[in-house]
Amino acid sequence: MKALVFEKYGGPEVLEWKDVPDPSPGANDVVVQVKATAVNYNDIWGRRGAPQEVPLPHISGSDASGVITQIGSDVTNVKIGDEVVVHCGRPARGNREGQQYNIWGYDWPELDGAHGEYVKVPSENVLPKPSNVNFEEAASLPLVLVTAWRKLVHKAHIKPGDTVLVWGAAGGLGVMAIQIAKMFRATVIAVASSDEKLELCKKIGADHVINRSTQDVRKEVRNIVGRKGIDIVFEHPGQATMGLSVQMAKWGGMVVTSGATSGYEGQIDLRHIFFREVQLVGSTLGTIFHLQEALDAVEAGHIKAVIHSVLPMKDGGEGQRIVEDDEAVGKVVLVP
Repeated sequence: MKALVFEKYGGPEVLEWKDVPDPSPGANDVVVQVKATAVNYNDIWGRRGAPQEVPLPHISGSDASGVITQIGSDVTNVKIGDEVVVHCGRPARGNREGQQYNIWGYDWPELDGAHGEYVKVPSENVLPKPSNVNFEEAASLPLVLVTAWRKLVHKAHIKPGDTVLVWGAAGGLGVMAIQIAKMFRATVIAVASSDEKLELCKKIGADHVINRSTQDVRKEVRNIVGRKGIDIVFEHPGQATMGLSVQMAKWGGMVVTSGATSGYEGQIDLRHIFFREVQLVGSTLGTIFHLQEALDAVEAGHIKAVIHSVLPMKDGGEGQRIVEDDEAVGKVVLVP
């Protein structure tokens, strides 16, 4: 089979579309013919070798949809021919708060990632593909969907009437966050870097939009919510936004964060944490049960895939460049 491989760290040019051995399943594994996969920021981190190095040679990719072609001797939950999506966390079924995850395609060294024609994964990591989406749409969902779902539903306990501010609202996480928040009848303030991106945010449900390139975000938020502040700040850029996120949260509000794409050292005025009792909460991925809940919402039509572009998998370097340069409106999908 062919896969997108890098044997040294660097820019997108280090990625090669080359022959690699076909995977074979262990007793509890399945092999999936990849119909589509997607680009995530951890693919870029892995390729850069920062913030941590990954084993070389390396195949990235944490999202996949496809068809099961082989099953291990002990597998009973799926069969050959099933159309599935893959949950990218290990352990998939752990359900304890504070449990550490490994991410498939990034820091799970025993498995190659999804950017190949076939992949081997544990059978417990696959779920049925929602029947109302195609393979490209399905592949765009799992990582960002389960992350946003856990952040808003299981960490922030979103409820009707909440005001939710979404940073990076036109990116993969942001478009899921907007739709989840609207599903729970919250008011959404979407922040993005261009009017084009904000048009997309409005189409999928955002009530208010702010162009961070041309507008003062703090001032615009004050114009929308007054002195009350924000109930839930959906934070993931990190260094560039964390200090302001904490300041914009209401008294007793929550900033829930799952990333640091702009840098890892956010400056926070701690007085907002203890005087105003703002909660700063971390969240990473979610269990396969969280993903199933979210996929049920997809099946019911409450959440839709948002795809920026579909590229041949051999052009995955260009897909990573689009994400790295903040050009994507929704997800970049790769097909073999």
